[in-house]
Amino acid sequence: MIRRTVLVLVAALAVTSLTVQAGSTPHRAKLGMVITQSDIASQIGFQVIKNGGNAIDAVVATGFALAVTHPTAGNIGGGGFIVYRPAKGEPVSYDFREVGPSRSSPEMWLKDGKYDFETHHNSHLSVGVPGTVAGLHMAWKEAGSKPWKELVQPAIGLARDGFEISHGLARSLAGTLDEFKKYPASLAQFSKNGTPYQAGEILKQPDLARTLTRIADQGPAGFYEGETAALIEKEMKANGGLITMGDLKAYQAKKRGVVNGTYRGYDVYGMPPPSSGGMAVVQMLNVLEGFDLKANGYGSAQNIHLTAEAMRRAFADRARYLGDPDFEKDIPLPMLISKDYATGLRKTINPNKASKSVVNKFEWTSESPETTHLSIVDANRNAVAMTYTLEYGYGSRIVVPGAGFLLNNEMGDFNAGPGLTDERGLVGTNPNLARPGKRMLSSMAPTIIAKDGQLFMVTGTPGGRTIINTVLTTILNVIDYGMNAQEAVDAGRMHHQWLPDRINLERYGFSADTIKMLQSMGHTVNEGGGQGAAQVIVFNQKDNMLEGGVDRRPADGGAAGK
Repeated sequence: MIRRTVLVLVAALAVTSLTVQAGSTPHRAKLGMVITQSDIASQIGFQVIKNGGNAIDAVVATGFALAVTHPTAGNIGGGGFIVYRPAKGEPVSYDFREVGPSRSSPEMWLKDGKYDFETHHNSHLSVGVPGTVAGLHMAWKEAGSKPWKELVQPAIGLARDGFEISHGLARSLAGTLDEFKKYPASLAQFSKNGTPYQAGEILKQPDLARTLTRIADQGPAGFYEGETAALIEKEMKANGGLITMGDLKAYQAKKRGVVNGTYRGYDVYGMPPPSSGGMAVVQMLNVLEGFDLKANGYGSAQNIHLTAEAMRRAFADRARYLGDPDFEKDIPLPMLISKDYATGLRKTINPNKASKSVVNKFEWTSESPETTHLSIVDANRNAVAMTYTLEYGYGSRIVVPGAGFLLNNEMGDFNAGPGLTDERGLVGTNPNLARPGKRMLSSMAPTIIAKDGQLFMVTGTPGGRTIINTVLTTILNVIDYGMNAQEAVDAGRMHHQWLPDRINLERYGFSADTIKMLQSMGHTVNEGGGQGAAQVIVFNQKDNMLEGGVDRRPADGGAAGK
């Protein structure tokens, strides 16, 4: 067991980090567990549980802490989704996805009829109205038990007094330095006058501490109104952005239901649109339920083929049907997640030969892998899966001067333009075109699984469009292949997203013979680097023990529990 000493605030809290050892032994705990991509944030979240707080309290404290310690994706200037399964009562979800500003339009990234990628993804026009603060507050107001100010306070201390920069964060900041140079406030916050921070040095963020203090004192009004909102509007006006104080004040998080499916006797709860994650995961599980994956064995060419075919069909449906349900009223979600529909899809799969993805008029937007996920279970077995993001790593790379936080570039998740086709074969369709107040389509897939009325598993990951398939494989690894939480996270991953028509496999995750067999079936196979950063908790009901799997693909991360 590795113990790390964490400076300033965490030392004051006297929290001990319990990080998974090398190997495939899961972290084990009874009182509760928090797993994130920041060891410090995990400790803060678990301390809340240790002090009698519940999973929602912990996700609030952890989410704000990540905004300080994991600026790549932790945020108050972005948005995301929470799936919450209380120990008693019905699962719910909280949608705090960003929305288009009031002056946004489907054609906003077209110049003289031509698509401008840079404006779409790397400018002030790429910034959507943030949702994180509103979403965390809505979840807390409905299900939290600790005072709001108390939950935000740890993040304030980390920002004000600083924290020790990890090796992973130091490399990440250094690698983004050239992009920070475009924005003076960003360069000032994340470098030493243009010189990269080194591992072990202390990063202090006083402007962010003041912004977090306003949020602690005033709730969402401390972000969406007053000084913070004025600073955002000032930055937008000075640089051609669209967000106004009116847009910020009008933002509303939304409480939604969940996408609910079953798989081999387990209940699966996922995020509904505007996330595509819940639909796609449930649909793929429905298709795969008709095959004996256990008999074929983990990593077999046969199972990779069948799983890729299920992925292919779910991603085609994702492109065809999904968008913001408040704007797109005809999303056939019940049909897409039905067992009958899956039976029909299964019949189109040749068990020995790859299908071919037919190019239809659907738009594939560029979705960054730089998101972050956290999984939390408390002492009463309330469970939270939260995935939130800035879109790209460090979002737009724009720090709001005087406010100290990064803005997202989530408008890049909207389609590029109506009917637009470019050299990459992209075609814009209506369900995911930009409009005022509209949420952009997402692949985030926070997921909770139950068995016989009891919590069984919490899973999720960053990874852009690969999120859906990483979550799927963690579920298959546990239910079909009998892996523990750490084994399920460590196992090699695969991805197929309909277009481009190929299977991506993690390099060294699968044998050369397996790859040859897939190619003989007609698949194009690409071997690449690591996929995602899954955070998995499995509840062993018999032993009343939580077992956690921490993804070691990224440089940082850890589990905290006792």
